[in-house]
Amino acid sequence: MTAPEDTSTPELDPEPRTAGLTRLAAMSAFLIVGLAYATFLIRVPTLKLEHGLSDGQLGLLLVVPSVCALISMQVTGALVARFGSAPIARITGVALPLSLIGIALAADPMQLAVALVAFGLIDGLLDVSMNSHAIAVERTLKRAVMNRCHAAWSIGALGAALLGGLTLQVEISLMAHFAWVGVGVAALALVTGFWMLPAGADQEPEPDKKIRMRWRAGWTPRVLLLGAMGASVLILEGAVGSWSGVLLIDDRGATLAVASLGYILFNICQVGGRLVGDRLHEKYGAPPLVRVSGAVALAGLLLVVVGPNAAVTIVGFGVVGVGLSVLLPLIFSAVGHGSSDGAAMALSRFTTLTYSGLLFGPVLIGWIADAVGKVTTFAGLLLLLTVVIFYARATAPADLRDA
Repeated sequence: MTAPEDTSTPELDPEPRTAGLTRLAAMSAFLIVGLAYATFLIRVPTLKLEHGLSDGQLGLLLVVPSVCALISMQVTGALVARFGSAPIARITGVALPLSLIGIALAADPMQLAVALVAFGLIDGLLDVSMNSHAIAVERTLKRAVMNRCHAAWSIGALGAALLGGLTLQVEISLMAHFAWVGVGVAALALVTGFWMLPAGADQEPEPDKKIRMRWRAGWTPRVLLLGAMGASVLILEGAVGSWSGVLLIDDRGATLAVASLGYILFNICQVGGRLVGDRLHEKYGAPPLVRVSGAVALAGLLLVVVGPNAAVTIVGFGVVGVGLSVLLPLIFSAVGHGSSDGAAMALSRFTTLTYSGLLFGPVLIGWIADAVGKVTTFAGLLLLLTVVIFYARATAPADLRDA
């Protein structure tokens, strides 16, 4: 199975010797986001201490970049249609890591809030443009690359988390940490940006005529369905990231060190699944892979729910990571191929829905867990996976969906 062609885009056919660099450039954009965002997250406790923030103040500030990212996603589709995804991804790929320096320089909570606004707005622009560019690479090379791109994000996040842990161990200052990472990752973005496809790969010839600027542009029934599926996947990922350790401590009697293994194994298994996901996508197609992967995640979640001890529960989180690994990249790819409003416009709407799940999911899970318990709450997430599996056909190319 190859990524479906879209005759609305120019036919670009890079030389075989440059195709690898094109794929690498697409993956690097995701790597950069993973590195930058995880670098920020690993030092959140430092920011709390340096600014004397209460838990409530910190929680409010942490919502700022996510909300701002959702806002900037709304305009990115039109910007990609006019200028192409590559120029936007190049600029924001440099700007995002450098914006970490602004966060480190903030002298008070108000300045920190302003820095987080900039960080979030840039992140939203880069998120949509890099996924749009990955779709353009799939069309141009006629090969699936989305899973490898999302694997690069996971690898970047893991690497940044490990580096951040090291900086805390050796007591490197926040400013030094963010400055070195910001400059280094920005340099990487500058280099790999030269290998991206030209702007014409997904730039609309007549954007004013072909892209509707009204608020309802891109909100098709299929985008809404795929957005709900993507939100379900990210709610599950957010649940594992935010609540796996708490569940292991409170309900399985794990120590702090052991409790961290659930999320670590989840991430390792997710990276491994995404590294082979593109080959599986090409061989079996999206709907069968969604069904099988969803079933694997379902089995892992059952282990989490019924596991008698911490060891079984940790293994369950690893199995969930394997199952979820390919789901979001497959859904992203399905959105990008075959939208009447253009891939970038559809992706901007889709990411709004999916990342809303990541933003609000952990909070909702916390409220529900307070009422019925964490294990019961995780059992309820089985329903979300069932829905994703049931609608797997929505990820098929248009000719197969309508057959």
